[in-house]
Amino acid sequence: MTKVLIVETNVQVYHGTTDPTGLWLGESAEFVDEMQRAGIACDYVSPRGGFVPLDPRSMRYTDDAIMAVYQDPDFIERGLRNTLKPADVNPADYAAIYYTGGHGVMWDFPDNPELQAIARAIDAHQGYLASVCHGIAGLLNIRDAQGRYLIAGKTITGFTATEERLAGKRKVVPFLNRDVARQHGAHFQQKRFYTDYAVQDGRLITGQNPFSVRSVAQKLIKELKN
Repeated sequence: MTKVLIVETNVQVYHGTTDPTGLWLGESAEFVDEMQRAGIACDYVSPRGGFVPLDPRSMRYTDDAIMAVYQDPDFIERGLRNTLKPADVNPADYAAIYYTGGHGVMWDFPDNPELQAIARAIDAHQGYLASVCHGIAGLLNIRDAQGRYLIAGKTITGFTATEERLAGKRKVVPFLNRDVARQHGAHFQQKRFYTDYAVQDGRLITGQNPFSVRSVAQKLIKELKN
């Protein structure tokens, strides 16, 4: 059975503040909805395993499809309450890894060696690496066996500096995705803020913002079905 590993954050507040953050619900739920429609199974992992907090702002941007996944007992249990720890994951079981967003990922995705090892292994067996919005942070620092950044020479996208400013978080986040991507040799592209935009470069599929989830998922599904 084809399976995809979904990566979610454990971070509950913006570092240095008491302001809540966490998983942006739609970035997991819409992806899950697309995978379910395509008959593709999903598992969930987070840097520490266990509980995944939701960014409360993301609850303002729901629809019937998102709420159907959110209310699914399986998603509640495996995707929010009891996610896998990286040590529980066998990369050989997965055809792709997908990094969700929400600002929390800016702190616990970029430098997690266990998640990086999982992604490297999936990439090594010709699997797909995917992300949306801030989830690109999970891909920015991964290096291959030769020490080269996996994103070097690749065209990617993610949450933009303009979108950070509009969200009021540009001075809060520890880095800007665009800047690190370019420093690590990637070609960072973007479209108008808060519009659907997804980029595929080989086995790397990335989306700009929360409105790009289904486009990322559909690109991935097309590849997995082939």
